[in-house]
Amino acid sequence: MLLTDRTDRTDQIQNMKTSFILAFIVISFGVRAQPEGWALFAKTKFDAKYNEKAGEYFLMPAFSEDLKALVGKDISLEGYYLPIDVEGGEYVILSKFPYSQCFFCGGAGPESIAEIYFKVKHEKFTADQYIRIKGKLKLNEGDIDHGNFIVEAAELIEKK
Repeated sequence: MLLTDRTDRTDQIQNMKTSFILAFIVISFGVRAQPEGWALFAKTKFDAKYNEKAGEYFLMPAFSEDLKALVGKDISLEGYYLPIDVEGGEYVILSKFPYSQCFFCGGAGPESIAEIYFKVKHEKFTADQYIRIKGKLKLNEGDIDHGNFIVEAAELIEKK
């Protein structure tokens, strides 16, 4: 009976070690994964402010310090291509939500869209095509002709 107790105890210790190792791996990956994109954009607070030039109110951002720290650094985003006709085709609009739920049409907030400027001319996308990009973050606090979140020198990573 002592041998069985010792074997059971050894099995319990081995199971605990395995559990701790698995927990360490999961936590390590979680710590290393930098929160990016939409999650950080969502921390932005917006206040309605009157714009003299346009003669109307606009939602103006107050960016979080976490987000400001990423300016000029690579971030990744994935979302839906919005078929917004941008003059000159200089950039595309990427949305966290499909067209029917986007900022322009469905009531989502301004933190759910980003302007994407590709390094090289991109191929045409279709409405609501899901794409993943990576590029350098730029924040826009006051130019009402552009979005608040801009990704420059972007590369297309994947399209579905």
